[in-house]
Amino acid sequence: MDQTHFLNARLADGSLRDLTVAGGRFSAIALAANATMPPSGAIDLAGQLVLPAFVEGHIHLDTSFYDDVWRPHIPCTNGFDVRERVAFQMRNLEQAAPMAERARNQLELCVGNGSLAMRSHVMVDAAVGLKHVEAILSVREKYRHLIDIQLVAFPQSGILSSPGTAELLDEALKLGCDLIGGLDPASFDRDVKGHLDVVFGLAEKRGAGIDIHLHDRGTLGLFEIEEIAARTATMGMQGKVVVSHAYGLGDISADALAKAGERIASAGVAIMTNAPGDHPFPPVAALRKAGVTVFAGSDNIRDSWWPYGDGNMLNRANMIGYRCGFYEDCELEAAYDVVGHAGAKALGLEGYGIAVGAKADFIALKAEHVPEAVVAVPKDRTVYRAGREVARGGKVGPKTR
Repeated sequence: MDQTHFLNARLADGSLRDLTVAGGRFSAIALAANATMPPSGAIDLAGQLVLPAFVEGHIHLDTSFYDDVWRPHIPCTNGFDVRERVAFQMRNLEQAAPMAERARNQLELCVGNGSLAMRSHVMVDAAVGLKHVEAILSVREKYRHLIDIQLVAFPQSGILSSPGTAELLDEALKLGCDLIGGLDPASFDRDVKGHLDVVFGLAEKRGAGIDIHLHDRGTLGLFEIEEIAARTATMGMQGKVVVSHAYGLGDISADALAKAGERIASAGVAIMTNAPGDHPFPPVAALRKAGVTVFAGSDNIRDSWWPYGDGNMLNRANMIGYRCGFYEDCELEAAYDVVGHAGAKALGLEGYGIAVGAKADFIALKAEHVPEAVVAVPKDRTVYRAGREVARGGKVGPKTR
């Protein structure tokens, strides 16, 4: 079996190691030998920091306008309104470049920045049917050699309030989506039990995971999270359910948050946050202390929801650390974990990390250690998939497409 040797890799613990890759996985990790006669074809990383490839835990491949015509943001008429934002989105999509083209642009942006595993939500509703799912499934297949992608069948227009959507979600799972999504059971469908009956019922029927968008704030959002946690525990789905955004956890009392954290951790429900600029978001440190898996995603990149987003999960770790008031090295390492190992755990990724037997999907960048990487966000990085270079300096190599 062919082997590739990487010399003088600086690991997160500060040690210098020589890494050997065979069959796309790490086959050996040893103290750096500084050999005068290195193995033929060895790659000298010269003390660069080596980290597992980032995990892009929440994104929307079908609705981004990245590298398309610039579309000015349209504000809601009365604060943040999910229904109005969906209407703006549908209007913009009618004028957008072909979906497959936009999805490829966004994928290559993420891969170039070091994400080699991703979870994308894909719109399913009565208006678009399964067109988005079919297009993104095709893109996923073409990029399978570059990135692992999980797809969520996402009811962007609700389930109960959009007749026929439940059946379409079932079809999306049969076509190849990995998870069933949901959207604000209380404020959007106005029926928490009915909405969750459909979501958990389809998950049980198809053996799928669950990832629910939850924007509802305060005690209403907390109530929905508690209902989701209770169902997860009752159905034995620990480790297979995610609540994305969970804004409600960001504007409740410390005592209520502590109790909620215990319930969420006990049920094995993970929480995704992108640390949005104008919404409360889950307190990362408090939830991690309670034992909750908290991970991150870019969410929307230059779409109808906001014009920001760069597909750079190290920048996302920086943003999370900044907004959470993380200053100490251990806190900065926690910010990195949210886009790394915690994301891998939430997505159930096999073989993640820098260890013998793990997949050789990694990044080499110029930093002395993880805290410096989170603060400096070095742009000069090289991305390796199965031990083979696929991107450098933010660009995917032409031979890897």
